[in-house]
Amino acid sequence: MAGGRAAPSLAHQRQGALGRPREPEAAPLRLPIASPEAPRVAWVFSSGGPRGFVHIGVLKGLARLGLDPDLIVGASAGALTGTLWAAGLGAPRLEQLALDLQPWDFLRWNPRGPEWLNGNGLATLVNEALEGRSLEELHLPAACVAVRADNGEAVAFTRGDAGLAVQASSAIVGQLAPVSIGGVRYVDADQVLPLPVRLAFRLGATRVLAVDASAHEDRAPPSAARYRDADLRKRALTLPDARQADVLLHPDTGYWAGWSRAYREQLIAAGDAAVRAHAPQLVELHRGRETSQAPRSPAR
Repeated sequence: MAGGRAAPSLAHQRQGALGRPREPEAAPLRLPIASPEAPRVAWVFSSGGPRGFVHIGVLKGLARLGLDPDLIVGASAGALTGTLWAAGLGAPRLEQLALDLQPWDFLRWNPRGPEWLNGNGLATLVNEALEGRSLEELHLPAACVAVRADNGEAVAFTRGDAGLAVQASSAIVGQLAPVSIGGVRYVDADQVLPLPVRLAFRLGATRVLAVDASAHEDRAPPSAARYRDADLRKRALTLPDARQADVLLHPDTGYWAGWSRAYREQLIAAGDAAVRAHAPQLVELHRGRETSQAPRSPAR
């Protein structure tokens, strides 16, 4: 408004009253109380860059089945989607955010270091959507997986600043600047642990649904021959975790990735279709937990 000043967002109001959210930290998760024999189901969402839009379709399908996890673990694009879901945003809002999102919404020029860009805008976007809530304040326990740049160790951030945790998990090596947390630089997990199923088990899960958003390298056209080595390295990284998942979804994302609205709609539909195709297995995976957990809100 001319001559006026925009009112501060809820996130800014909250942070102004309570101070800046503390830095993300890797800490033991407090999962909901359940009987000893009840399953603890984790949903694990992989990295995947633009292919990560497929996670939105999977969540849309899972919501239609009325399913909910005890824990969400995500890497890179999977950390973004999983954290927003853990906050209770719901499928319709996530889908709208996915269709409206543009690169300039989350990328910023990086004045220091060799990378020209950083993901500072992504941290702001997440914290705005979460209204300043930290990871431990979300509707569902959530973990954002990042990797220490100094030694390649994978770390699961479970407490503290959710936006900064997602930014660290999404700091693509060589493209986005690493994120400094507690004096340590973190990058995304794509080159170390792109599908963190084993980490989900270490965090307390007893059953895992894993969603792999990687390329279907078996469908690579001849023109993609130069990417074959990278595709095979990625598959070698995902296989150990994919084999340990109770249910694995690898939706039909084709090979080439993009950013157009039509491409995003295509991936959302592919994720939803994958859930429809595996609905009986998914319902069985969650069987037993719904009678042993306290009711959750908000409704999706």
